[in-house]
Amino acid sequence: MKIGIVCPYSWDVPGGVQFHIRDLADHLIGLGHDVSVLAPADDDTPLPPYVVSAGRAVPVPYNGSVARLNFGFLSAARVRRWLHDGTFDVIHIHEPASPSLGLLACWAAQGPIVATFHTSNPRSRAMIAAYPILQPALEKISARIAVSEYARRTLVEHLGGDAVVIPNGVDVDFFAKAEPRVEWQGGTVGFIGRIDEPRKGLPVLMKALPQILAERPGTRLLVAGRGDEEEAVETLPEELRSRVEFLGMVSDEDKARLLRSVDLYVAPNTGGESFGIILVEAMSAGAPVLAADLDAFAQVLDQGAAGELFANEDADALAASAVRLLGDAERRAELRVRGSAHVRRFDWSTVGADILSVYETVTDGAAAVAADESDEPGGLLARFGLARD
Repeated sequence: MKIGIVCPYSWDVPGGVQFHIRDLADHLIGLGHDVSVLAPADDDTPLPPYVVSAGRAVPVPYNGSVARLNFGFLSAARVRRWLHDGTFDVIHIHEPASPSLGLLACWAAQGPIVATFHTSNPRSRAMIAAYPILQPALEKISARIAVSEYARRTLVEHLGGDAVVIPNGVDVDFFAKAEPRVEWQGGTVGFIGRIDEPRKGLPVLMKALPQILAERPGTRLLVAGRGDEEEAVETLPEELRSRVEFLGMVSDEDKARLLRSVDLYVAPNTGGESFGIILVEAMSAGAPVLAADLDAFAQVLDQGAAGELFANEDADALAASAVRLLGDAERRAELRVRGSAHVRRFDWSTVGADILSVYETVTDGAAAVAADESDEPGGLLARFGLARD
């Protein structure tokens, strides 16, 4: 099958949607499919052979974050060229409701279109206001996927229609088989995310850290991600700052090794999350997880059965739970076992098969419509009075 996938966000800036698309493309290629991904990217960015650059993106505030999007006449021309050259059996567009390549592709594409909606935003006035503009594009979509029930709810409430829920995928074995690093072991708490994005919750964790260190003075916090490291610790007492180690941006391999090494992974995100791919990665690596009780996180963690939850933005609750877990090796071992079993439902072997089923449904449907249209006299063309003489 020839599959075209449209990535809305800049390929060279790491994010959950980009990782999902990358891993989906790798999975499909591994199964023998012909895949091309269209994505914004800087001209000097090294790209995988299956990625086609649509040009440089610009930063746009979006859903409590900053999304790097690509939109405009030049982008539209590149989308049309990619579609023309690709002759795809199916187009898979991610985030078609954002002002991005996805929306441009939705306007321009012909044939079967699958759309995946990642955003969870229960009160998006912008999405409601944009609906009249989006409607003609959205009506062309053959099948809709939402990565979680909360992304599905956002779609239903703001744009109408419905979607099948297929979660983000993870290569579980990649994380499960990673080798721990000795220097990252021994009383360590892990955090991975953009340091300077408040909704990722690092300030909440920093506020909780003095209480954690008061009870567990040997604890170290390992932080992986880009951002201003000095600003991140400015609220922390000077004498405690040595207990925080910033690792900067890490490779996929080191991310897996970090998650295999820590005693506890903490996800203190404060909102705007529709899924929680880092939780799935952490469970895949066997890390006990402590996360804010966001609806999306609770769903990923099986309502607290596969990882523990604390009250969102409550640093005291975070600290109390972290201290208890760091002191209870038996409970952490229990969470490892439960998380490792629960996470198998998110493996690409399952998620990829579900997405392929959607592709096959829309392409089979398109083939059936084409056959019906050419079938005289009972085809669709005849049925609507459009049959050729």
